[in-house]
Formats: sequence, C-alpha cells, structure tokens
Amino acid sequence: MENLEIKTNIQIGKPIEEVFEGIVDPAKMSNYFIAYGSARLQSNAVVTWQFPEFPEQFTVKVLEVRAPELISFEWEGAAGQQLTVKMRLEALSPGTTLVTITESSMPNNEAGIKWLKSNTEGWANFSACLKAFLEYNINLRKGAFDFMKKP
Repeated sequence: MENLEIKTNIQIGKPIEEVFEGIVDPAKMSNYFIAYGSARLQSNAVVTWQFPEFPEQFTVKVLEVRAPELISFEWEGAAGQQLTVKMRLEALSPGTTLVTITESSMPNNEAGIKWLKSNTEGWANFSACLKAFLEYNINLRKGAFDFMKKP
C-alpha cells in the first residue's frame, strides 16, 4: 500500500522574493498564520511557533532554506509523527509566484486518512491566508478559528 502525501498549490500575485519573505519572517507570518514565531526560518534552525487558537507551542526543525525558492522543515504534523514539509516557490513572471506545499508521509490507513484530511485543509488555508495577506493585507485567520480555543 502506498503512503499518503499532501500537495497544495496556489498562485500569488507578488514577486517571489516578497512571497518568500512572507513565509520566513515571523513578523509577517503572524499576520496570517501564527500568533508567534521565535525566529526566522533558516537552514538548520529550530523555531517555535504558537498558533492563535492553541496555548501549546510547536517545534519546527528547519532542514533547508534556499532563498527564494525552497523552505523545508520537520514538525509534528500528526500526533507522535515527525513529518517533512516542503514549500517550493516558482516565479511565473516578475510579479507572480506559484507556491507548492507538500507534506509527507503517512501510511494509507485510518490515522493516515485522518491526517490527510486535516492537514490538507490546513495547508489550503495557509495558502489562502498567505495570498490574502500579501495581495490585500487582509488577515483571514483572525477570529476564524476562535471556536477551537479551549475554554
């Protein structure tokens, strides 16, 4: 049975360098994805992220950053599972960037299918929020997941 892998794409109407900075800079990322990031994403760094909806912090082990086309890291993408995320950026024109995100991999079983559904939704949301922030300076995430906050 083949392992499961997530793959999402989105086109953003901004130059590749601007999209790259929007992902690696925690001050920018806090406008659409995280509430807090301990440092920039750079090769071999260990970064802590906190999301607005959850009190827990998440450790991100950055594997490789190659400006402006690749960001790769490991994190606990599923309970007890360290998974690899790769964000590839491709300039389609001077003002347009294609962002492709993959996360891998989980077995093709019940736990893997649950992960596939949840994290595919998450990366699609990340992509839409990144686009809204970079193109229109809108934070789509603000308040969107308040219902998930623990009382």
